[in-house]
Parts: sequence; C-alpha cells; structure tokens
Amino acid sequence: MSMTPAILQVENLRTWLSGSEGIVHAVDGVSFSVARGETFALLGESGCGKSMTALSIARLLPDAGRISAGTVRLDGQDLLQLPEAAMRDVRGSRIGMIFQEPGTSLNPVMTVGAQIGEVLLQHTALRGSAADARVLELLDAVGLPDPKSRILEYPFQLSGGMKQRVMIAIALACEPRLLIADEPTTALDVTIQAQVLDLLRNLQKKMGMSILLITHDLGVVSEMAHHVAVMYAGEIVETARHDEFFRNPAHPYSRKLFASLPDRQTRDRSLAVIRGRVPSLASEFRGCRFADRCDFAWDLCKNTSPDWSAVESGHGVRCHLFSEKKEVPDAATTAFASGAGLSAACGPMHPETGMPLLAVDDLKVYFPIRKGIFKHVVGHVKAVDGVSLSLRAGRTLALVGESGSGKTTVGKGIVQLLPLAGGSVSLGGVDLATLSGSDLRGRRRDFQIIFQDPYSSLNPRMRVLDIIEEGMIALGVGGDRRARATRVEEIMVQVGLGAEMKYRYPHEFSGGQRQRIAIARALAVEPKLIVCDEPTSALDVSVQAQILNLLRDLQSRLCIAYLFITHNMSVVEYLADEVAVMYLGKIVEQGSADEVLHNPQHAYTKALLSAVPRVEKEAPIASI
Repeated sequence: MSMTPAILQVENLRTWLSGSEGIVHAVDGVSFSVARGETFALLGESGCGKSMTALSIARLLPDAGRISAGTVRLDGQDLLQLPEAAMRDVRGSRIGMIFQEPGTSLNPVMTVGAQIGEVLLQHTALRGSAADARVLELLDAVGLPDPKSRILEYPFQLSGGMKQRVMIAIALACEPRLLIADEPTTALDVTIQAQVLDLLRNLQKKMGMSILLITHDLGVVSEMAHHVAVMYAGEIVETARHDEFFRNPAHPYSRKLFASLPDRQTRDRSLAVIRGRVPSLASEFRGCRFADRCDFAWDLCKNTSPDWSAVESGHGVRCHLFSEKKEVPDAATTAFASGAGLSAACGPMHPETGMPLLAVDDLKVYFPIRKGIFKHVVGHVKAVDGVSLSLRAGRTLALVGESGSGKTTVGKGIVQLLPLAGGSVSLGGVDLATLSGSDLRGRRRDFQIIFQDPYSSLNPRMRVLDIIEEGMIALGVGGDRRARATRVEEIMVQVGLGAEMKYRYPHEFSGGQRQRIAIARALAVEPKLIVCDEPTSALDVSVQAQILNLLRDLQSRLCIAYLFITHNMSVVEYLADEVAVMYLGKIVEQGSADEVLHNPQHAYTKALLSAVPRVEKEAPIASI
C-alpha cells in the first residue's frame, strides 16, 4: 500500500434506498482510502453501487436514500456528522464533482460564465472583475477554445467535450482537495477523451489533488489509476495497486472483466461473457454475491459469505478461493489456475458473399442556413459531402470519426430519415432515394437503425413489450399476437434482459438496459442491414461483450450486414471487416480493418488511433 497519507477514508459505508421492491442496499459495507495526490479508481458494472458510493461521500443522495452506517473522513473530519449547512461549504470548495452527464448537469438557462461564477460567489470572496478574470482563467486552464466568447454562451451551444470541460472547470473552481469524477469520459470521442484525461492528469499534478475515478472502462483505469477497487453488488470485492491489478487480477469477476474486452486478438472467436445479471440489491444475500455467475463456485460459495483475504501485500480479495480457513475443492483450484471460463469457443469468420447488399454513391446531405425575417436560404451546411461506400451481406463496415464529422448523418441518410441533397443509396439493387410512401415503408423491414441515445428514442409511455412489438405489427412480421409475444421474450433474453421485464416502462431501466431494448427493437423484424449508431457506448464491458457476441451470432446465422458507427476502436478491431474514417463530411481513408488499423496512411487516422486508451498489463503509470 502507498505510504502517502490518506485524504479520504471511507469505513463500513452503508447506504439504503427505499424502493418498490423494499429496502435496496445500494452500498453495503464499503471501505477504502484515497491517498493525497493519487487517483483511486472504482470499477464495476452498472448497478453495482459505484455512483451511489460517490453520492454518499458528497451527501447528495436522492430523497429515498439514507446513510445507515459508516464514516466518511475528509482530512480527518467525518462528513457524515456535519449539518447540511456546513456540508454545503464542503461541496465545491473541498470536494469537487464531475457528473456522468454534463448535458443534464449544466443549467440550460444560464451562461457558462454565470455557472462558474456561481461557484466562486458561494465559496470565495472574489467579486466583479476579479471573479470574471478567474472564470476566464479556469476556462483557459481546461483547454476550452476561445474562452472569452464561450463565457456568454449557453450549454446547448457547446459540444459534448466542451460541456465536459465546463463541468471540470466548475468542479475545480475552488481548487478542491478531492475530485470525484463519475464516468467523466463516457460517450466522448477518443480524441476528446484523451484530451480530458490528459487535462485531469496535468491539473492533478499542478494542484496536488486526489481523484476518485468512477468508471467501467479498463483502458481509462489503466491510464489514470494508482489504486483500483472492483465493486460488485454493493461490495468491494478486490483492491490492489495499478500494476498488481493489471498483472494479476484475482477475483473471478475481475478476470471476467478482462476476458470480456474486445480487441484484434479475439476477433475470430466469441468474447467471454458473464452470464446472468447483477443481483437485485434488495435481496437477502447468504453467500457470495457473485456465486450464481462464477465459473468456480461450489456449495460453500452459495451458503457462506466470503471473508476478506490477502493475495499479496496491498492486494486483497473477497473470495473463498483465497481463504486460508476454508477447504477449496481441487476442481475449483485447477479450473481457476488454468483460466477456465476466460475464453469462448471459436466462431466463424465473417463470410464473403457476392455483390454488395448496400451501395452508397456520392451521398450528400445538406442543411439550409436561413436568415432574415422571411428565413431565406443563404447557404448550406454540408454535413455529408460526397460519401461513397459499399457493404456486402454478412459483413461489418465501421464508420469512425469524431463528433461532428457526419457519421450519424450518413446513417440517417442511408435509412432515409433525412432528405438527400444528392447521390444514391441502393439496397439489394433498389435505389431507396427514389422510393416514397408505401413503397419505402414496405422496404423498411430490410433495414433498421439503432440510435445512440436510447432514452430519447424509446417512447416513455409504452411498455417494453409494445416498443419491441410495434415494428413487427407495422411491417407484418412475427405472426399472430401470441407468436409475437413469444418472439419478444426470446429477443429480450438474447440481449440480456429478463422476459419478466417486458411489462416495464423505459424509465425503470438503466441506460445500458435501455440500449439493449433499442437493439431488441431493431432485431425484431429480422432486417438484412442494421445501422448501429454507437450501440455499445453506454454499456459496461461485460454487457458490451454480450451485445457484440449477439451481433456476431446473428450475423453468422442470418447474414445481417452492419454499418457500425462508433468511436470505440477496440470494438472496431473486434467486429469490423472494413473501416471508413470520416472527417468534416468526407471519407478520408477506407480499407480493410487490418490495413486501416495496423497501417494507417492519413494523418487524421493516425491521430485517432494514437488517442485510444490501451489496457497495459505490465506497464505501471507514473508514481505519485
């Protein structure tokens, strides 16, 4: 363990939430410490209690939540004993927080400058021109381009990466001792993600602050963390220093997370998956909480909760496999040592089949610029300006590039959700751009789209059953009502959702679960082509592995073609047959996945690939 004094000490923290299922033990006996100047990563799947741990530390729990036990000491002071008025002074001044969704965390009716100034007004003596100068200094420090003009802009005028930088500026306005970063790079482009992570590292070094990093991205943990804690079902199941954790993950859950990562070495086989789901935290647990999903569990695991055991100095794990007091069956020991369950059976290579299913020629999508009282068109934004590509049945073409490059617009243009300014889109020899009305509607069974944001693409007033079944009814797919209901249940199980969830509404699911509903809806009509717009951006690595395996399996069985829009290069390495790189509405490089990823020619492609965070198992990060 590090000898650096701890700035944050969390001991036996328990947080309960009152819900429809009863008392939810969201955080159940969590203990850890964060040293001065270090980054401590809290890693795990959605629903494991990571974010609720962070909210408990900052005492920002929802009305239904309460901390039932434990201590949270910041510089030796127990925050749980402070009155709310005193806690308000702690937040923002001594603890800064970056939330997962900057779009919903920023006030839409306040300018960027006003929102940062609000923090200074609350926690410092700066006023007037001195406060304005500090706001400008902060925006410049977080690398926001043209900070003077941004001060008067509103959040909707900024890109996702810019909004995240504003959130960082707000969190660091008073130079806090501890920064809590809850998924600070989720859904950001790899280049923006690299900039944000580099910014956090530089600010940490300059200010000497500690960071509690909450994430499910092992690549980000590999680049940023000094210590790692793995959380599962409300408990911490493993802690270790960075180099020890990446060299020798001990808990079966940690090992599965590594085995779920897609990359070029695993592209010819299915990814290892963690069967089942995180158990309900409203349950009464008798044994190990991971037992039902573990490849090495035996009777003891299901009946007795494991104690904390030492693997090496500074490396601990909550698992019976490492307990000195319990007899471990030889079969479990042998299986664990051999790495059983960490690889899956080989799957078929993607087939080469005949003529292209999809042929896009000189595609153009322009948006008019209107000015004046009568809104005359004075120009056009050329969002997509002459894109050509082709895709065979049973193949995957990855379309990569930063936000604003035109990737999503290409996808929407192909499925005729946007009017084309020029070019043709041929699917199975039929030019979709020439179809309209009932003819186009009749062809929609052959092509579907999975949108990036499942929350806005799912009708909040419809149950999951109705959402998935809607397209089947409209396109005459799936037989009668009973057959459709059976089909819906089968698809839900395929995408990792329980069939019993079909009567729930979208707001009752997590972000990752809503994405699976969107995928199920697209799969329901058995299309020939699916345009996948960032379908795994909101998913944990284990859930991502399930979805990627599912997409590969469907492709091999049904010969579905995928146009895969993404910024996740590890997914591209695993899934794609061809890659097209977009920049400012044009394709700047295109070729086979091996050619583009291993021997890029365009400078922009090289920049994208260099920004990808990699899981380095042997190389430790710089010491604190």
